[in-house]
Amino acid sequence: MFEKGGYIVYGTTGVCLVEEITGMKMKGASGEKLYYVLRPCFQKGNTIFTPVDNSKIAMRAVMNKAEAEALVERIPEIEELTETDDKERERLYKEAIKSGKPGEWIRIIKTSYLRSRKREAEGKRATTVDDRYFHTAEEHLYAELAVVLGMEKDDVRQYIGQKIELLEV
Repeated sequence: MFEKGGYIVYGTTGVCLVEEITGMKMKGASGEKLYYVLRPCFQKGNTIFTPVDNSKIAMRAVMNKAEAEALVERIPEIEELTETDDKERERLYKEAIKSGKPGEWIRIIKTSYLRSRKREAEGKRATTVDDRYFHTAEEHLYAELAVVLGMEKDDVRQYIGQKIELLEV
């Protein structure tokens, strides 16, 4: 169980603050069922109520600072997807987003970035699918790193770039 005041990654919503853990009486249910009251960190005005024992949506605690720093250092080693079939690659992108795993988000970012660069070199535009999943993966990754590392989400891309540059020297 997560703790009140902690941060979690909730499904495809992203990073949320656990504002409350409360019991609610549900129609047709005996007794009270425990629910998390979640406040998405980067979506204003939303509140999510989800059962503590929800097994349909992936929930996990955010990384700690050491894990986040280690992940950033591992970025050059994380391999992109090699799937050439567009439909299958989109399915893999969807699965990676749903997984809630930062390493999978990085794979999407690297894959779609490299594919876009290749297409630009051929005089073509990036595909809508690559573009959409690139931005979704970037949003999820940068949001979690921002919360964990105590920085603005807009500064995370530059932070990653600087760290990777230092590793390559």
